[in-house]
Amino acid sequence: MNYHENTWDTLSLFYSTASAQTYLKKNYTKLNIEDPDVKSFDNCYPFIYYLEQGQTYYKQASHSPISIKPILLFYGFVQLLKACVLTVNPYYPESSLVLSHGVTTRKRKKQQYEFLKDEIKIQKNGLLTQVSEKMFHMKHLEGERITMHDLLVHLPELHTSFQFLTGRSPFQTIQKEDQNFSFPSNLLSRFHMSQDRFVQYLESKTKATFNPIRFDEKKFLLLSESITCNQPGPIRYHLPKKQFTFFLEKDLQATDFPEPLIHYLLLYNLSMIARYEIEWWYELLKNLDSNDYPFILQFLSITEIKGPYLLKEWLMDRA
Repeated sequence: MNYHENTWDTLSLFYSTASAQTYLKKNYTKLNIEDPDVKSFDNCYPFIYYLEQGQTYYKQASHSPISIKPILLFYGFVQLLKACVLTVNPYYPESSLVLSHGVTTRKRKKQQYEFLKDEIKIQKNGLLTQVSEKMFHMKHLEGERITMHDLLVHLPELHTSFQFLTGRSPFQTIQKEDQNFSFPSNLLSRFHMSQDRFVQYLESKTKATFNPIRFDEKKFLLLSESITCNQPGPIRYHLPKKQFTFFLEKDLQATDFPEPLIHYLLLYNLSMIARYEIEWWYELLKNLDSNDYPFILQFLSITEIKGPYLLKEWLMDRA
């Protein structure tokens, strides 16, 4: 399946004022927004324009060299995020404070710089705060610092890359039938948890409910009706394989992040590097002398498809 074409075909359903206004009114009514008819009418054009401009950036990125691809992908993702935010915040942008990116990079040392060890810092205001609070109900992220490694390792599509390049295996495939998730029983010993404690761990991280169905020596089944590909916590969706996976390193910070936040933070930093760290960026692309390059190459390939897919799923879940 061409996930990219399927994503844009689905998003094109919103490319009429009638469908966009109906969609926005439904969401504003659920949120008890005053005058949902008026606000949905006012916002239907910006909503469509954000989606269309996002698609334009992604189309250009698909034909662009890697040297500028991070910039195009970042701004494409930003436009799609703005459309999503407008769905849950009819007053966006209510002030100039929310127009910043909401994240900063540290000053880089010119010698011995490694992308995987670089970090970003989350700011109080900006688009990231709008996304985390309005879309995913996450607060108190201000001041958090996260390395690129700790973001990349949470993407299940990079599992093979981490295995090959570092010897680590960050994910375990889990089976899903209907709403039942099947976990290998050895996870309990690995995490030093009883089944009840493991369920508590899942519920605290995902903010979802899990009900035990069956348990034996090899696997145990848990019922959950609310897990999606945008869920926070250790359960991540591997798009090409169409499988859910379980993140095995429970103490890393970004485990609590929904995956769109991870894509946003990585794209922000890479776009800043491609714009302002030209010397390091081109040396990376031409010399190929570190593991930074294959990780960046793999991530850009993944996010070009999965970033829009995740936000398309988020929007359709509210249709």
